[in-house]
Amino acid sequence: MRVPLLDLQRQNLPLEGDLLEAFRRVVRSGQFILGPEVERFEADAAAIAGARYGIGVSSGTDAILVALMALGIGPGDEVICPSFTFFATAGCIARLGAKPVFADSCAACFNIDPERIEPLITPRTKAIIPVHLFGQAADMEPILALARRHGLAVIEDAAQAFGAEYRGKPVGALGEFGTVSFFPTKNLGALGEAGLVVTNDAKLADRARLMRNHGMEPRYYHSAIGGNFRIDAVQAALLAVKLPHLAEYTAGRQRNACFYQRALAALPGIVTPSTHPDRNHIINQYTLRVANGRRDALRQHLGARGIASEIYYPVPLHKQECFREIAPTAPLPVAEALAEEALSLPVFPEMTEVEQRTVVDAVIEFAA
Repeated sequence: MRVPLLDLQRQNLPLEGDLLEAFRRVVRSGQFILGPEVERFEADAAAIAGARYGIGVSSGTDAILVALMALGIGPGDEVICPSFTFFATAGCIARLGAKPVFADSCAACFNIDPERIEPLITPRTKAIIPVHLFGQAADMEPILALARRHGLAVIEDAAQAFGAEYRGKPVGALGEFGTVSFFPTKNLGALGEAGLVVTNDAKLADRARLMRNHGMEPRYYHSAIGGNFRIDAVQAALLAVKLPHLAEYTAGRQRNACFYQRALAALPGIVTPSTHPDRNHIINQYTLRVANGRRDALRQHLGARGIASEIYYPVPLHKQECFREIAPTAPLPVAEALAEEALSLPVFPEMTEVEQRTVVDAVIEFAA
């Protein structure tokens, strides 16, 4: 049988009536840019991230950009980030004329390795962006301590980790800023593009709001050069319909991940993902490591049986063509190994037991 990587229809269609009513409400209001729909969603979403302030923006990528702009990051500055992550983290740094400085990852959880950060700090370093990759928090305590010692800002890239926790606290509001993506594939997915910036600092929140709206306050008076990064009122209203179901969606992913763990943990050549005991994992992706150069062979094996899978991410950022002039400060062996070994299986919450068993049987057949 065919098993998709994700089936958004299974999640969205049961809410079709409520989603259409939210759309009609926005259409009837005539308030399409910012306004009460956005403000309500910002407050409710910020609370999940443990933050006092939420600033809705046009995408998770723009959330990172807004946070960097609000902190004044620009030409001549350096920002440390992982190499094994989605492009937007480093791309936003470079768009502002700053230099991304790539750090290596933890082999167990795939997140930035705190022990690899301090040697990268220079007088030009202004911030650290840990990414909570695949739904599990990075090790924030040593990162925050390091940032305090060196006077650096911390932006949590929580694009894939909305609702994850670190030592009992939600990720996102542990540093100066947190950034969230509501891309349709996320645990809380919009019906289009949307994102969120969160913070507990009132002044930084005001600065982020300024940056998302052309640096304009009041109307037609510009104290800074910002951009058009506003969230659509329609997306805020649609997300507000889905927000009460976030815990249910995450529980479904976690249930499916547990099924995989029980079935696959002892297979030779297959390393199942780890969850640190001081964190929860919201399982935005369920990502194996496939040893001995057999990752692509496993993907082909699954594909031949109609099972979708995905490689996140086949080329670490320090090896991307657009960053060819940025030589890594230190070797990045874990990032390079993960790029060659990581493979993500379907784990969306609406998967059936038959689909899960189909995936497990195919992986076991391959490993035999």
